[in-house]
Amino acid sequence: MPTAPKRRAGRSGSLTRLLWTLPPIAVLGLVFLYPLYLVVEQSFHPDEGGTSLAPYREVFASEAFREALWTTVWIAVGATVGCLILGFVLALIIAFVPFPGGKAVAKFIDVFLSFPSFLITLALLFIYGTVGMANGVWTDATGAASGPFDFLTTPWGVLLAEITYFTPFVMRPLLAAFSGLDTAQLEAASSLGARPARIIRQVILPEALPALAAGGSLVLVMCLNEFGIVLFTGAKGVTTLPMLVYSEAILESDYPAACVVAVVNIAISVSLFGLYRVVVARTGRGATSTLSKGASRVGA
Repeated sequence: MPTAPKRRAGRSGSLTRLLWTLPPIAVLGLVFLYPLYLVVEQSFHPDEGGTSLAPYREVFASEAFREALWTTVWIAVGATVGCLILGFVLALIIAFVPFPGGKAVAKFIDVFLSFPSFLITLALLFIYGTVGMANGVWTDATGAASGPFDFLTTPWGVLLAEITYFTPFVMRPLLAAFSGLDTAQLEAASSLGARPARIIRQVILPEALPALAAGGSLVLVMCLNEFGIVLFTGAKGVTTLPMLVYSEAILESDYPAACVVAVVNIAISVSLFGLYRVVVARTGRGATSTLSKGASRVGA
């Protein structure tokens, strides 16, 4: 049995750990959890007073909310799929196709991640906007009154801007995964007569699955919460959940409705983050065995 001094030392150590734990917990609660609590609380308080589910019933019954939810989901999913495809192809080229400036391009991707999203949107407006470069070249060449490029103010413009901005968030983990890939497996597969498409499918892709899952999940969550791109494109009729929160709170001064939409947005984001953790954990466990099997199958 532990002696009295050991028991006292154990209690003292537990108390010390508790004292060290309390400050970060207090900061976390004050900075993050308390504002979130205020949003959730306000969502249950209609303007008429009291506490009820009336704000939720009104928001869920509105056509504007259903359209915003659908728009948010399909743009986020479409942008994520586009980022996964484009990011995988570009990462393959940078990692496995030697070309001058390849390392500089890889380093630029890290810098690109620090750019604000509205900067990319402004760049697209300068190129494809109504008075942008592409339309200017067209009108100068043809003498037409206006150019043919007007898609930036449509949902497709938002989709293009999000794919352009978020693709590096997929490329970065892919490049890190490719840097750790054993090139001897690629050489062995090639010497056994495997075509590039088969090497990509059975050797490289299994190694990339955890990075694809991580990057894709991150992009999906960020697209669901993206506000700046939708705002700066000025897309007509494109109202996402973050835009609806802005409209209800700032333009309509309907704070309970804005909080309800915000709570829904938070719930979707947290659920997707939980799914991301599950997918990454399962994919990570199976990636190593799948990679070794793929290298042995390519010559079959």
